[in-house]
Amino acid sequence: MDLFEMAQEKNRGQIAPLADRIRPTKVEEVVGQKHLLGKGKFLRRCIDAKRIPSMIFHGPTGTGKTTLAKVIANEVSMEFYQLNAVTSGVKDIRDVVGKAKESLTYHQKGNLLFIDEIHRFSKNQQDALLPYVEEGVVTLIGATTENPYFEVNKALLSRCSILRLEALERADLKSMIRNALKDTEKGLGNTRAILTDEAIEHLIDSSMGDGRRALNALEIAVLSTHPNEEGVTCIDLETVEESTQQNLIQYDKGGDQHYDVISAFIKSIRGSDPDAALHYLAKMIEAGEAIEFIGRRLIIAASEDIGNADPHALGIAVDAYKAVTIVGLPEARLILGQCVTYLASAPKSNASYLGVNAAIKDIQMKKTDVPAHLRDSHYASAEKLGHGKDYLYPHNYLRHYVKQEYMPENLKGVNYYNPSNEGYEKQIKEHLNSLNKMKGEHE
Repeated sequence: MDLFEMAQEKNRGQIAPLADRIRPTKVEEVVGQKHLLGKGKFLRRCIDAKRIPSMIFHGPTGTGKTTLAKVIANEVSMEFYQLNAVTSGVKDIRDVVGKAKESLTYHQKGNLLFIDEIHRFSKNQQDALLPYVEEGVVTLIGATTENPYFEVNKALLSRCSILRLEALERADLKSMIRNALKDTEKGLGNTRAILTDEAIEHLIDSSMGDGRRALNALEIAVLSTHPNEEGVTCIDLETVEESTQQNLIQYDKGGDQHYDVISAFIKSIRGSDPDAALHYLAKMIEAGEAIEFIGRRLIIAASEDIGNADPHALGIAVDAYKAVTIVGLPEARLILGQCVTYLASAPKSNASYLGVNAAIKDIQMKKTDVPAHLRDSHYASAEKLGHGKDYLYPHNYLRHYVKQEYMPENLKGVNYYNPSNEGYEKQIKEHLNSLNKMKGEHE
């Protein structure tokens, strides 16, 4: 490092955000991700053995993906190169590879290439990495907030270990905040700042598991508050509230959050938890999810998970869909809320869903014919073919029912629909059972 670079580094340390200044350099300093860094866990074993495979870190923002990559390079003495997929291309990859080859040749030193937002690389750009990863010229660590199984091509995935980084837990965030307040070299220790318990809890709540957000909000709160006569900077709840931005909705309408939230939404309705269902509904509405999409999923849930346990549910869902398309937001939230709470509170049955799936499976796997007595007999020569012969007209019998075979010959006795004992479906079950006990007497 020459004098110019040293000056740059010093300036960067003075103006860089708090989250960047106090970034850990050793694995023992990293907070969170115990499932990867705890004693005996995969990534800790790799670091201890100084054998780092190519990896892809995926998880929410502010969970330490960049930090962890730098810590790994430092711990195992590898040259560290960093690219951002948004601003880098194939030329940048080749430039890094050129430097990496020199490092291997002249210094026998391994090279770690960290690519942030790797999901934004095109297929061609990802393919350009393959030979260098395969040959070991660079060890790749890619970072993404998206599901890599959707966004990264299979050839590259097959050469990487996929590691999930979790949102930081409350204890992790509290430890990070307290360390930043004590650090006199890179942190805020010289400000002698003191935070009330309520202020710390709000800081943790508003960060939503994102360490970067927590530290940046802490820095704003401390630096924008004048110290008292004793030189102590006192931060209370009101100060932190003013220093934290409104929570950003962690929701990507084209990515994981779209699928994860709608999955949790439907499962909450299926599980008869109206409160959880309303929570996920609110998250979708606030994130700008299309109300038509929500409405369609409610129609499906009404049929799949409620079915004949409450036959009104389907009509209510269809009416809700029509209503929200007419009214629009913000008032549409009232209609969706009413529909969601009704469906979540309704008795549940998937008997009709299971029944139609079983029937479709038989149709796909077996050849069947309509029994002769059920075939259409209203056209010329149908009688000569025996169509409709011996058909029994149910309305001529007691309770409009008569025993006769309706299933194809090779499916006699097959039972697709098994009504549950929930809601109205219990009455359906009792009705069908009573018909099965009848002899089918003529009125």
